[in-house]
Amino acid sequence: GRSAALRARMEERLLSARFRYINEQLYTCSSQEAAQLFQNDPEAFEIYHRGFTQQVGRWPENPVDRIVRYLRQRPASLVVADFGCGDCKVASSVRNKVHSFDLVPLSPLVTVCDMAKVPLAAESVDIAVFCLALMGTNLQEILEEANRVLKQGGTLMVAEVASRFADIRAFMNAMTQLGFKSISK
Repeated sequence: GRSAALRARMEERLLSARFRYINEQLYTCSSQEAAQLFQNDPEAFEIYHRGFTQQVGRWPENPVDRIVRYLRQRPASLVVADFGCGDCKVASSVRNKVHSFDLVPLSPLVTVCDMAKVPLAAESVDIAVFCLALMGTNLQEILEEANRVLKQGGTLMVAEVASRFADIRAFMNAMTQLGFKSISK
């Protein structure tokens, strides 16, 4: 009993430590390097998503639930691109056509690709989503890709922890320079 509980706590700590390590790598490398990381170590993606799920489960609200509620209030005819979709919760929760992109397929709905080079035509989606998925040192390239696939007047939805940015105001200014207009924050 006690040894099993101790072992479970130790395994939990190991998982948490590995998640934090992988998470730090994802924030400090380019999207191309992140893709290579998971190609070289496929188990790392599973460990990352298990740790991510545990972490988000402790929050009062998962931001993807807010995005799903928003999309359910919009016409089902709008096409969505979910960048860094993880387990495809957006695609499995709405009636819209959703293009789900990530580095590793946790679901058959996922198109595996680098977020800076998604296989969509220019101006082909109405809404682009980044839910806890703005990772990598090449954020400008990734956001330019989202801008490329968005239709004129389309919506970019970003849900991210504030600590992701050294200066949120600078990030918002950079978004404006990319052609986006902030509707709400």
